Amino acid sequence: MGCPISEPSPARPADGCAIRGLPRPDPGQRPGHGRLATARVDGASALVACAATSPLQLLSPVPRGRAAWVVMASHGGGLVAGDDVALEVDVGAGSAALLSTQAGTKVYRSPRGTPASQRLDARVGPGGLLAAVPHPVSCFAGARLLQAQRFALAPDASLVWLDALTAGRAARGERWAFAEVRTRVEISAGGRLLLADGLRLVAGEGPPIASRLADVELLATAVLLGPAAAGAAAALLAELERAPVAPGAEVLAAASPLAGGLLLRLAARSVEAGLSFLRARLAFLEAAAGADPFARTP
Repeated sequence: MGCPISEPSPARPADGCAIRGLPRPDPGQRPGHGRLATARVDGASALVACAATSPLQLLSPVPRGRAAWVVMASHGGGLVAGDDVALEVDVGAGSAALLSTQAGTKVYRSPRGTPASQRLDARVGPGGLLAAVPHPVSCFAGARLLQAQRFALAPDASLVWLDALTAGRAARGERWAFAEVRTRVEISAGGRLLLADGLRLVAGEGPPIASRLADVELLATAVLLGPAAAGAAAALLAELERAPVAPGAEVLAAASPLAGGLLLRLAARSVEAGLSFLRARLAFLEAAAGADPFARTP
């Protein structure tokens, strides 16, 4: 994933956006907020609600199929200080939703110390599947990002979730040069909390972030849960149990079992190597969701 050579100040249109034929955003809705919903309709997963306000955009290359595919984008190509992006997702019983991004999310610098924030609140009904697999986040020098994600699953629902962070604009000498990244994820199934996890990297707290992460260029966390991901989760657990950690390896990965799935943590010495590892282990999504989330948007 390439990095821009300049840091523009993106112009922001006043209007929101919505998928053609589906409800337009409520004029009173807060900027940067959106909602989407899927349902099982005539034997297929269908997008039945999809609306957002600027700077958030929601695009749907595949609104109906094995899974309804929604792509998140942003006016200006990234988040600026003070942005507050929030998305609600409802995956109806027996339906599937694939949530991805057009490209990596850039977080621009915060000259006055105001963070950008993004939130995702998702509910997955009985027999449903949500695959939330965005491209990695890249924070510019001086950027601040707060991120919170919450997933509430029915007991027999499935989730594939990926969250990745790059070192930044390494080609410009910016490696882990952001001011602050704080993330939080909570996943529950049947009302029972399965995972509460977070990442906190704040400049000035302990040694410099770049020295702590040494030659790491990508950090990633993934969760595979539920019947739709059970086979892939079992295979990945077995693979990592068999594979010793090799000194100097391009990718370091470890997995822990969760009820009905696994938690994967990854550190890679190159973005390309890390993403290649993840794509290979998440290749089952093409059969489960009917689309490859890592391919170019149709």
